[in-house]
Amino acid sequence: MTDPVTQSSATAPAKTTERPGLIDAVPVRHPGRWVAVAVIAVLTLMFVHLVLTNTAFEWGFVFEAMRQQPVLQGFYVGTLLVTVMSMAVGVLGGVILAIMRLSPNPVLSGVAWLFTWFFRSVPRLVLLTTMGALGILFRNGLSFGVPFDWKIIEWLGLSGSWRFLTLDANQVLSGIAGGVLGLGLSEAAHMAESARAGILSVDRGQAEAAEALGMNRGKTMRRVVLPQAMRVIVPPTGNETIAMLKDTSLLIGLPLTTELFFQLQSIGSRNFKTFPVLVAATLFYLIATSVLMVGQYYLERHFGRGFGQKKPKASKRFARPAGAGGV
Repeated sequence: MTDPVTQSSATAPAKTTERPGLIDAVPVRHPGRWVAVAVIAVLTLMFVHLVLTNTAFEWGFVFEAMRQQPVLQGFYVGTLLVTVMSMAVGVLGGVILAIMRLSPNPVLSGVAWLFTWFFRSVPRLVLLTTMGALGILFRNGLSFGVPFDWKIIEWLGLSGSWRFLTLDANQVLSGIAGGVLGLGLSEAAHMAESARAGILSVDRGQAEAAEALGMNRGKTMRRVVLPQAMRVIVPPTGNETIAMLKDTSLLIGLPLTTELFFQLQSIGSRNFKTFPVLVAATLFYLIATSVLMVGQYYLERHFGRGFGQKKPKASKRFARPAGAGGV
């Protein structure tokens, strides 16, 4: 009697061992791409020809204006220094405001929301112009201390002023301090939202694990949450820094004379050459923003380590030999 298994095996068709042939694949053509490349190349050549041959640029005057001492001082002080100081105020204030927004205390959360709402709503040029005119509110000077002249001071048997420092508001608020204060407060309102998004991107379990180890809320925020949130906070912070560098040209609203764009405009007005000084200002901002973009790239790479990267391949030393069986 024939075994059914043997019979079925005999009647089954033999398996083919031949490998399928190579597929003769024809790449898809994209003529539109080459048309776009040709158009871009023509436009680029036209622009280079315009820059090199048009006499309106007056490159000699452009480079001469860029080397002037007041212009360089305006670039160092009014552009770079104000950018650094304003971003320091903005980043620190933004982190504090973000923590206040996420606080369970309704007073802190409400104050942070009100601050963010106001300074995000007012344009920076309007804010800086208003900052330069605030001296009208402090005709007797900007005083620090107890700002009240109530009769209660006399009722308590005390006399004299409780203010320990008085400054000229017109000089303070219309100078570099006023520019840093105006730009910094405006930046804090924008950074608050970026910092809040970064904090919310960290899994809640991280904070819960830190609290289980005995960390308080402040230490948990500093040691656990903020370091992980930096991956989300750094990219918009880099963009805000570049935007702040360009917004220093708005300091003319104070007005602040120790500023790059103001000094170049003054040179152009004296020599009746408006366009060359605009080219000079453009070159200054292009150089500065290019440096900031390089720094932003390395910061993003530093804080993004270990996130979204592929797993390292297994070492050949411990690789399973070919043909080895497994359980």
